[in-house]
Amino acid sequence: MISKLKIIPLGGLGEIGKNMTAFEYGNDIIVVDCGMGFPDEDMYGIDVVLPDITYLRNNAARLRGLILTHGHEDHIGAVPYVLKELDVPIYTTPLTAALVELKLEEHDLLYNTQIFTKKAGSVFRLGNFTVEFIHVNHSIPDAVALAITTPVGTVIHTGDFKIDVTPISGGMMDLVRLGQLGNEGVLALLSDSTNVEKPGHSESESKVGVGFDKLFLGCDKRIIITTFASNVHRLQQIIDVAVKYGRKVAVTGRSMENVLRVSMVLGYMNIPEGVLMDLAQINKLPRNKVVIISTGSQGEAMSALYRMAFSGHKQIQVDSGDRVIISASAIPGNENMISRVIDELFHKGAEVIYDRHTDLHVSGHACQEEQKMLLALVKPKFFIPVHGEYRMLMKHAELGRIMGVQPKNIVIAENGRVIELTKKSIRAEESVQSGAVLVDGSIGEVGSVVMRDRHKLAEDGMIVVVLPFSSYDHKLLADPEIVTRGFIYVKEAEELMEELKRVTLETVEACEAQRILDWTTIKSKIKTNLSGYLYKTTRRSPMILPVISEI
Repeated sequence: MISKLKIIPLGGLGEIGKNMTAFEYGNDIIVVDCGMGFPDEDMYGIDVVLPDITYLRNNAARLRGLILTHGHEDHIGAVPYVLKELDVPIYTTPLTAALVELKLEEHDLLYNTQIFTKKAGSVFRLGNFTVEFIHVNHSIPDAVALAITTPVGTVIHTGDFKIDVTPISGGMMDLVRLGQLGNEGVLALLSDSTNVEKPGHSESESKVGVGFDKLFLGCDKRIIITTFASNVHRLQQIIDVAVKYGRKVAVTGRSMENVLRVSMVLGYMNIPEGVLMDLAQINKLPRNKVVIISTGSQGEAMSALYRMAFSGHKQIQVDSGDRVIISASAIPGNENMISRVIDELFHKGAEVIYDRHTDLHVSGHACQEEQKMLLALVKPKFFIPVHGEYRMLMKHAELGRIMGVQPKNIVIAENGRVIELTKKSIRAEESVQSGAVLVDGSIGEVGSVVMRDRHKLAEDGMIVVVLPFSSYDHKLLADPEIVTRGFIYVKEAEELMEELKRVTLETVEACEAQRILDWTTIKSKIKTNLSGYLYKTTRRSPMILPVISEI
């Protein structure tokens, strides 16, 4: 029997975020990335979306390692939740390891987890797999691609990447090593598709520093800048420009503070003595001597910028003396939240600079010409686009064909699909359980029944029917009381309320006639009859909760 390499995406295909891919050969499984997704607007109360790890849980004894390509939330955000269920060592680069440790500490998991720190260029073995870290450029330091050598051949997983010829630090992406691997023979390439719809090349991160310089020059206002907390290179450029124009810098937002502290300790940032100040101190300085770096670039509720916009920040009040710079692009799905924050900042009188056509943000993901260059260097036999919505995967597959990969050797997969490779063939016919696990931060995992109820409450509201029954003879002691929330205002629909009481009383009488004394059955019949009546008369299906009070 021919042994096959199995590649099983558990997240990140047909969506943005939630990146997770399992590689399986023989009795060994390694997992690449462990990311969270962002909740849609109709996921009421949901804070975190996680990949379904049922397959990994069922094969826990075969897990050899969790490999993290870089420290963004869509690649490490699910780590604490997964490690509560799986005992697996982590392999990653120094900055990513430090960010993961912060998360594990919050969840009381740090001292029960093995974390092995590896730098770009490191090679290590996990069962049937030999893994090599390859330096790539991205919007966070210490990002790596992976060359995974298996008995079937070498597979390259790019992680998130771009080709930046003038990076802020760390040097250019290691194209030489990728070219060497290509010459030696690459079985399959899994490549980031996030920016594949954009022609040309992605712009260098250094361009943003030039844009900041223009906005600082001659500005007599307090400058508030929001960006992704993990974008260490962006933070460094903000601080460099602040130093140039004699401004002090304060940071607000827990994730931003954590990243700054870790980056300084590990030497990824260089901040002159006396530049950083506490918010309480910096508020005493003249406005034209102040820069505040804030979280909230995606309009997240309760982020620092959100609280400033809606007058909920204890130390910063925004007004016409502020220039607010939003140095980030919207993650798909966050556009409305960002717009709300921007509108509110304008209401406060602030000057808000957010136009995507300015030099305030560049992407950390490769555009079409960079993707072509990678395909030309690696020359894979098989090609699997990853990290992107379906149209992105399709567009990336088209690029693969243009660059010479045979159409039959390109697989556009979906989460849960098992991709089987031999040295000569690729197929994707079987599937494993996959999907999304929804987490409400206050109560934990939320199932489909709860989400269905939340949708019903949001769309049609709720009706509570309170019935006082005698505990002695099970007789109704008074007319039912009807309470509505999110359905209609009672005083404007007295006729409907009377009809609901009538239907309820008729149902109770019918139960008495049939000698039905079980409270559960009575409530079920009331709910059924009211639901039928309401849909017939209003075309609405509110949640109906009969409540029996025994007296």
